[in-house]
Amino acid sequence: MQRRKFIYKSGITALGASLFIHCKTVTTQAEAKPALDLSEITIDELQAGYKAGKFTIEEVTHYYLTQIESLDKNGPRLNAVIEINPDAIPIAKELDMEFKAGKIRGPLHGIPILIKDNIDTGDQMMTTAGSLAMLGNKAKNDAFIVSQLRKAGAVLLGKTNLSEWANFRSSRSSSGWSSRGGQTLNPYVLDHSPCGSSSGSGAAAAANLTAIAIGTETDGSVACPSSINCLVGIKPTVGLWSRSGIIPISSTQDTAGPMTRTVKDAAILLSALTGMDPNDEKTIASEGKAIADYTRSLNTATLKGKRFGLDKSFLKKHEEIDLLLKNTLDQMKQAGAEIIEVDFMKPNRELGDDEYKVLKYEFKAGLNKYLSKANLENVKSLDDIIKYNAEHDSTAMPFFDQEILLECKDLGDLKTEEYIKALKGSFDRSKKVIDDLLQTNKLDALMGPATGASWCIDKVNGDHFTGYGAYGIAATAGYPSITVPMGFIHDLPIGMSFFGSAWEEEKLIHIGFAFEQLTKARKPPKFIKSI
Repeated sequence: MQRRKFIYKSGITALGASLFIHCKTVTTQAEAKPALDLSEITIDELQAGYKAGKFTIEEVTHYYLTQIESLDKNGPRLNAVIEINPDAIPIAKELDMEFKAGKIRGPLHGIPILIKDNIDTGDQMMTTAGSLAMLGNKAKNDAFIVSQLRKAGAVLLGKTNLSEWANFRSSRSSSGWSSRGGQTLNPYVLDHSPCGSSSGSGAAAAANLTAIAIGTETDGSVACPSSINCLVGIKPTVGLWSRSGIIPISSTQDTAGPMTRTVKDAAILLSALTGMDPNDEKTIASEGKAIADYTRSLNTATLKGKRFGLDKSFLKKHEEIDLLLKNTLDQMKQAGAEIIEVDFMKPNRELGDDEYKVLKYEFKAGLNKYLSKANLENVKSLDDIIKYNAEHDSTAMPFFDQEILLECKDLGDLKTEEYIKALKGSFDRSKKVIDDLLQTNKLDALMGPATGASWCIDKVNGDHFTGYGAYGIAATAGYPSITVPMGFIHDLPIGMSFFGSAWEEEKLIHIGFAFEQLTKARKPPKFIKSI
């Protein structure tokens, strides 16, 4: 979930870089890298290394655990990883044995991954959504997508920090802060925001603490941290990946998604975790729509002949982003793409109030259902969370309150007329806006900057978003989007988001891949102290 009142949509706080407050100084010196250097390595390169005997799965797993110790817990202290999986090395050893015996489960065999701490794992790790109130919550079973990961042979390294309750606690929270995990830093400029709520997954993948990562999104929580951490993020059509076993906000908009350093790696991960799940009825709609291999025919991907709708409001917002966007559009046009000015941000802003109502109603219903089955003695409902926070305010709420939780507390159920009306006003209308624009203008996708430049971390006043957020209306509609690195201003990454209609992941992946090969904008972080 991105900013609660959907600041991206309102434009009210579209602050320029000149308004940022002075940022706090942070430590920047990192320890020397381990002898094995896997920086920026891809899934294909890892698989080739395993086959050639350059390294084992256990050695690669140890490398990433060492990276986490060096860069996350010491050195710059990114604070991206909230918990290490004590079973990571044993899992790697077992997968090494399978590999030597010729049993290779697929492209994710032996690939280390970090997942967000709102996704259940039926192991020794907790699932807390970053909340101190949830400490001790060890799930009985894996989330469906985690079971898919294990079947595919991935090595689960641990869980990542996040904006507490996926940024659905306060209207002035700091992205990447949780009462359990503290503040995650941006590996590009350490005193700037990593964006949320999948901030830990974004910072970890960007800083090469893992081969690949998973985040979750309700509205922007894969796209924004992917943009700000120079990653590829895919927000799938709701229902392509199961949500069972994931602490919810919205049954209408929630989904997990890949966060990786390349489009192909994101496509590989997306492919492996699809599947119909009887515990998530939305996945039934994916039958016949999901594709077994989203990397197929990537070598034929091109921007030539493609038509894209760019919202005209993205022009003349920030002189440096304007220049970056102009240069990028020129590259796309030279590659044979056509850019058409359209308007989807105005209707997106108009949807904001209804969307917020939908999320509040669904959060209460979904969280109460999740907590009723959680492995916690004293926390069984939203009321219990609120009570815990109030009784432990010095540690649970040292910087900002829980007003969103309080707003949800007294709402009715999902049969309430206000909820049903709001759902039509946000979900149904957003789908119509997107589909009409695509069809009327004969577009392959809609597009725009995912974010402006990252802002300074401010735990007192909260986030300072900069009025972009092209992906927002796709999130409201439950439609897919892909965010790909576009470039930098002042060492701060900015991504481009492309989105389309339901189940158009393959088309968007092809577009994202062609864009990635054209711009080659991905650069690893330098852990700059401040700018």
